[in-house]
Amino acid sequence: TNYQFEFPHSYLISTAFSFLYGPLLYFYFKRTVSNYRFKPVDALHLIPTAVLLVYLIPVYLLSGSEKLELMLARTMEGLNPSNSAYLIAIVSLKLTSLVVYGWLIRREIPHVRNRRSAESRQDIWEQNVYRIHVAYICCYALYGFLIINGITSGLFYHAQVVSMSLMVAYVGYFAGLKPEVFGSRLAFQTNLFTKYRKSGLTPSLSLELRDRLVQLMEGEKRFRENDLNLDRLSELLETTRHNTSQVINEHFDLSFHELLNHYRIQEAKYLLASDANQNLHIIDVVYEVGYNNKVSFNKAFKKETGLTPSAYQNQIQQASVNRA
Repeated sequence: TNYQFEFPHSYLISTAFSFLYGPLLYFYFKRTVSNYRFKPVDALHLIPTAVLLVYLIPVYLLSGSEKLELMLARTMEGLNPSNSAYLIAIVSLKLTSLVVYGWLIRREIPHVRNRRSAESRQDIWEQNVYRIHVAYICCYALYGFLIINGITSGLFYHAQVVSMSLMVAYVGYFAGLKPEVFGSRLAFQTNLFTKYRKSGLTPSLSLELRDRLVQLMEGEKRFRENDLNLDRLSELLETTRHNTSQVINEHFDLSFHELLNHYRIQEAKYLLASDANQNLHIIDVVYEVGYNNKVSFNKAFKKETGLTPSAYQNQIQQASVNRA
């Protein structure tokens, strides 16, 4: 993107992590496979990074203008402005590190298979991470070959960035879907409320907030307020937004908006059922129950009842005629 010209202090910023990728992934595998605990001697794996920092720190301490001058000078030589003078050496050493740690990680895979069924989701997760790592090694080797031959652009030049992005995306996806894969004792929970496990909300307080919430909705009919939102409801409950959301999820199995729509539509049904002669206009009901527009009301009403408000009103009127 060449943003390093606008922000010179980003120069070589990612190079400092060149020799950390392999060790961190390796120790993650050891931790998840055998609950391995980091030992002081394991710090030896950080020596390559420490040596690299000794080389890089003088560059990092340069002023912005000095870094910019250095990058421009390298551009004038036909080189990538982000490349250091020892790029080939760094790339070669990083590739060696990736291969060595890839081999060490591969040694852990049989332990994974012995510990669990090969069909388990955790096993699939670990093997996919390993496969992406191998793909990254291949792409990085291709990248090294290209820069050695003076090629600093094109699809294959950026393949190593794409493969690393794939790893980030895959890890990020699982971080949201199954955060427990990052722990050392792994169990895939089916509990709907796992995300609240470490919450400070006690069972007694949860029940108290539930009862107060029911009073606000059914007794005081706060759902009629067209500006009611989660923050406002939390103020009324005198608790946090997080606690309010948790109470709604646990006790009603709904989100805040689903709960709000439920109460509003139930009230709308009551008003329409009480108006057998159809003296009420639908738009009057819309504003009465807390909606700001008819479109949102119609959509929520049909989702809740399977009928449009008009059809529901006609059904009520027909039932009244039949009884008469």
